[in-house]
Amino acid sequence: MQNIRNVAIIAHVDHGKTTLVDKIIHASRVLRENQATGELILDNEDLEKERGITIVSKNVSVRYKDVKINIIDTPGHADFGGEVERVLKMADGVLLLVDAFEGPMPQTRFVLSKALGLGLKPIVVINKVDKENCRPEEVHEHVFDLMFNLDATEEQLDFPTLYGSSKQGWMGEDWKTPGDNIFPLLDAIVEHIPPAPYKEGVPQMQITSLDFSSYVGRIAIGRITQGTIKEGASLGISKKDDTVKRVKIKEVNVFEGLGKVKVPEAAAGDICALIGVEDFELGDTITDFEQPEPLPRIAIDEPTMSMLFTINNSPFFGKEGKYVTSRHLRDRLFKETEKNLALRVEETDAEDKFNVFGRGILHLSVLIETMRREGYELQVGQPQVLIKEIDGMKHEPVEHLVVDVPEEYSGKVIELVSAKKGEMTIMEPKGDLQHLEFDIPARGLIGLRNNVLTATGGEAIMTHRFKEYAPYKGDIPGRINGSLISMEAGMATAYTIDKLQDRGIFFIAPGEDLYTGQVIGEHSRDNDLVVNLQKGKKLTNMRAAGSDQNVKIAPPRKFSLEEAMEYIQKDEYLEVTPKSVRMRKIYLDENERKRMAMNE
Repeated sequence: MQNIRNVAIIAHVDHGKTTLVDKIIHASRVLRENQATGELILDNEDLEKERGITIVSKNVSVRYKDVKINIIDTPGHADFGGEVERVLKMADGVLLLVDAFEGPMPQTRFVLSKALGLGLKPIVVINKVDKENCRPEEVHEHVFDLMFNLDATEEQLDFPTLYGSSKQGWMGEDWKTPGDNIFPLLDAIVEHIPPAPYKEGVPQMQITSLDFSSYVGRIAIGRITQGTIKEGASLGISKKDDTVKRVKIKEVNVFEGLGKVKVPEAAAGDICALIGVEDFELGDTITDFEQPEPLPRIAIDEPTMSMLFTINNSPFFGKEGKYVTSRHLRDRLFKETEKNLALRVEETDAEDKFNVFGRGILHLSVLIETMRREGYELQVGQPQVLIKEIDGMKHEPVEHLVVDVPEEYSGKVIELVSAKKGEMTIMEPKGDLQHLEFDIPARGLIGLRNNVLTATGGEAIMTHRFKEYAPYKGDIPGRINGSLISMEAGMATAYTIDKLQDRGIFFIAPGEDLYTGQVIGEHSRDNDLVVNLQKGKKLTNMRAAGSDQNVKIAPPRKFSLEEAMEYIQKDEYLEVTPKSVRMRKIYLDENERKRMAMNE
C-alpha cells in the first residue's frame, strides 16, 4: 500500500495559494526544467492569469519522504461554489492560507465552513509575513475565532500554524526568523493530515470533476473511497435516477507532478482519472455492476441570477466572430453545463434565445468572456435575480457584503449600500481601513461595485457571498440617467461629439463606426435621447478668425465586460463579439421602441 495524503488548499483570491503550490512543486523537484521560466504553472487558462483567480480546480501531486501528497487547488470565489463542494470531497485535510495583513476574508469563510462541516483537519498557513505592517499574531487569533464561530470540533481547533512567504519560498513555525525552504510545511502535512484510509470492498469512486481529451473523449476524475479499480475492468456507473449502466475501464491514470501517469490499477485513497467512462454526470458513482454501492450525491448551491443569451442580430453581425448561429450558441451552452455544475441552461419558446442561470455576475461573465475568446458572437440581456415563492410570499436571494475602505469614504459607502436596501451589521476598524459588513438583496449588487469604486477613488475592497433567501424588500432604484442613442449608421465625427458634450458622457471615440439604435453614451437627464453624430461641419469658402479652433473632447468612458453587464437597462442588450462589447437597444428603430413602450 502506498502512503497518501490528500490535501485541499483554501484561500481568498490573491492570498498566494497558486504561488505556494508552485513552490511546493519546485521543492519536490518535479519541475527542474521549468524552474527557469518563473511562470505560474497552475492558473493556466488565459482568463485565470489575467484576473489572478482560480476558476477551475486542478490536481497536482508531489512525492516527499516516500509519501505521495495530492494537492487540490480550490477556487476561492463563492460564485464557483459548485466547484468547491466537489473538490473537498476528495480531501482528508485542508491547508487554510491567509494573508498576514488582511486575515481571513469572507470567501475563505465560505469554503472553510464547508470543509469543517465535512470533518476535514485544518493546517493554517499565514502567508506574506514579509509585507510591511503585517500582523501575524492578530491574524492567528482571527482564524481561531472564525473556526470557533463555524462550530469547529475540539480536534479541528487544535490546529498547527506555520508562517512564511510563499513568494520568497520559505515556511516555518516562527515568523520572525525566516528560513530558506518550504519543507516544514511538507513535514506538517505528513504529520498532521491523516493518511488516506484504505477500505476493502466493492469499488467505489464518485466522479467529482472531469477532463476532456480530443483523443479519448471525456475523462472521469475522482477519489476512490473503497476497493481497487483495475484497467480493463467491467464495472457499473450509478446514475441520478438510481439506474446502473455497465462500463468498461479502458485506462487508469493517477496524478504525478502536473501530469497523469498510466497505471495497471489504483486503490482506495488515491485520486485517479478513468478513461472509457463516456456517459456520466458529475456526482455519479463508479461501482460494481452486480452489487452496486452508490455514494450519496453532492448537493450544489442553487443559482441566484439569470441572463438571456441570444444570437447577435445587430447590423454588425458576423463581422468579427466565427460562431454566430443559434446552433453554435446552443451547443456551446449545453457543453458548458457538463463541466460547470452550478450553471443551468433552459431553452425558451424562441429557438435562438436561452435563459442561463448562474451563481452571480462573475460566474456568468467568466462564461461570456471564455465564449468570446473562442470566437463566439452573442447578445445578453440585463441580469435578473431569481425570485422564489415561499409560503405564498415573494422571497429573493440576500448576499452578505463586506467592504474594506479608507475611513474618510466609509460614510459614502454606507449611503450607497443603504440606497440599495442594504442593512449594516458590523462596522469596525481594521488597520487603517474601516471594515463594514452588510446584508443586501442580490438585486442591489447589480451596478453597485461601479458606484462604490467611483465614490472611493478605487480604494474599496468589496466581496460578497450568498447568504439566504429572505422576504422581498421592495423596489430598488436603478440607474437614474437615460441613454444617448445613435440616430443613424456611419462614422462618428469629432465635430458633432464636441457640440453634444453638454448632453452627457460618451462611450465612443471619434471615427468609430456606429449603427442606428446603438447606445453611445449616458444622457445627463433621466430620459433617453437620440442624437446624430454623423453630421460633418458645413464648409464655406469664407475664412473667419477663430472658427477653426481645435476640437477638445473628453475621453470616452470605457467599460469592462462585468461593468457593462451591470450597466445596461431592461430594454437594452449587450452585444459581445471577440473584439468588441457594445450596448444597444433591443429595438433599434426609434418608432418601434415607442410602440413597444406604449404596449407595456
